[in-house]
Order: sequence, then structure tokens, then C-alpha cells
Amino acid sequence: MAELKFEITERIGVLSENAKGWTKELNKVSWNEREPKYDLREWNPDHSRMGKGITLTDEEVETLKAILNGEEIEDDINEADIL
Repeated sequence: MAELKFEITERIGVLSENAKGWTKELNKVSWNEREPKYDLREWNPDHSRMGKGITLTDEEVETLKAILNGEEIEDDINEADIL
């Protein structure tokens, strides 16, 4: 299996820390030398190991921000199908 390359290009904030010192963080991360994306996951104290996480594009972060702020988002999803 090929080695995963990553670089934290911007540290945005820590959401929480567990008893073992791992922190759940929002960062901008470049994976395999690609354009950095927003990244939400747990990291060990020296950032050499990580847990599973999620990456988001700039557009996805803007949509998430609007959702969290309670704004209405125009989309083609029928909410009745979800509920």
C-alpha cells in the first residue's frame, strides 16, 4: 500500500481533546500534494497519527456554515423524501 502524504497547511481550531491527548481539529490539509481542503478529524498530540475524518471543499464549508447559521439553502433535494 502506498504511503499517504499529508501536510497541515493551516490550523484553524481545536474542537475538543480526549483523555489520551488526541484533539478533534478543523484544519486545511493537503493530501498527496493536492490542493488543501478543509479537514475535520482527530489527531494525536504530535500530529503523526490521525483518526478517520472528513474533507470538505470551500463550497461545502460555505454550505455547512449557512446550514449551521439557519439559513435556507437552495437545492434540488426534496425534504419530504428525507423525513
